[in-house]
Amino acid sequence: MTTTTETLDDAGIASPLPQRSAVAGWVHDTAAVFTREILVVVRDPFTLIFSLLQPLVFLGLFGPLLEGMLGGADIGGASALQWFLPGVLVMIAIFGTGMVGGNLLYELMTGAYERILATPLSRSSILVGRALKEFAPLVVQALLITVVAIPFGLAFYPAQVLVGLVILGVFGIGLGSLSYALGLASKNREWVFWGVQQSLIFPLLLLAGMMLPLEAGPGWMQAVAKFNPLTYIVDAERTLFTGTLWDLDVAQGMLAAVLTCAVGLWVGIWKVKRTI
Repeated sequence: MTTTTETLDDAGIASPLPQRSAVAGWVHDTAAVFTREILVVVRDPFTLIFSLLQPLVFLGLFGPLLEGMLGGADIGGASALQWFLPGVLVMIAIFGTGMVGGNLLYELMTGAYERILATPLSRSSILVGRALKEFAPLVVQALLITVVAIPFGLAFYPAQVLVGLVILGVFGIGLGSLSYALGLASKNREWVFWGVQQSLIFPLLLLAGMMLPLEAGPGWMQAVAKFNPLTYIVDAERTLFTGTLWDLDVAQGMLAAVLTCAVGLWVGIWKVKRTI
């Protein structure tokens, strides 16, 4: 399958663009969507700076509380900072990619969404490009937080952190696509989107042991957590941040991210096609 489009040259004569394979066309469409979306973020420096400072403030205020509560003891063989920081990265990834549907609601009100659908962009590239736009600031945030935490005792493992970001990126694409589908389903009913999002995110975060170790919880909570895909993402990130690369936790985290991505894209594309 190839993609054929035309442009107008200086003389106003239509000329065909180079043909692209299906994969190259999809990558081109995704890059076009990502560029369009990320330029909006870059042109609004206040929002970008605030998004960078927010996780730092959270880490600076909650981290010492957790360390003080533990009295200097380790958690699972890691220091409180080494254990807590990966959870913060997962949290900002969840809130970032979960906003894809919220941003879509504004475009539905202004009619911008219908104009995007009028373009020959593939529907999956729209979903992935928008999810990557929400994920891109996370990469900057993760690097900034990690660098700032090094003087306070964080051990930095570049290769493992890179793998951790890949897992979060794959998971974020799936979550962003689900958020996109929820946004479409909530058209003209914003309260539905925000109600469902808030009702799901916080229980999922708590049941993943993001802020406090699940081992301290009751048995039923630990049992429910095994059905939460976010649990495996958090465990994988914590294992990677301790410098371990080849581990069952990492494999399970990657599997959970891939499955979430596949389900999210399937649901998102299905919803987009039903909305046209």
